Amino acid sequence: MKFYLSNNIKLSIKLNLDGAYIPSFNKNFKHLSYEIKRNFILLGSAHNLKEIKIKEKQMVNEIFISSVFKNNKNYLGINKFKLISNFSKKKIVALGGISKQNIKLVLLTNSIGYAGISYFM
Repeated sequence: MKFYLSNNIKLSIKLNLDGAYIPSFNKNFKHLSYEIKRNFILLGSAHNLKEIKIKEKQMVNEIFISSVFKNNKNYLGINKFKLISNFSKKKIVALGGISKQNIKLVLLTNSIGYAGISYFM
């Protein structure tokens, strides 16, 4: 099992965790000056192309893009998700409103996986 801390890379390094998660609202680049162990994983989230480019500059390993299906202010839909995820060479994870009914659509994208609460409930 892996242990990632949200939005505190410095503490994640200090505690020798497996990695850290950088939320979409975090646009900071301070962590790039930190000494990070080789297998330390940085995860990030994004809702649009601008945020994807910021996460790439933050040197994250994987980007969670949302919301694929959940109809909220960040709603993308499957077509827009596929379109913006193609603009990144980073590993992409689908997030938001994923269920047993729509999982086959996610499997048709270039995402390496999916995450969500509703799918596992």
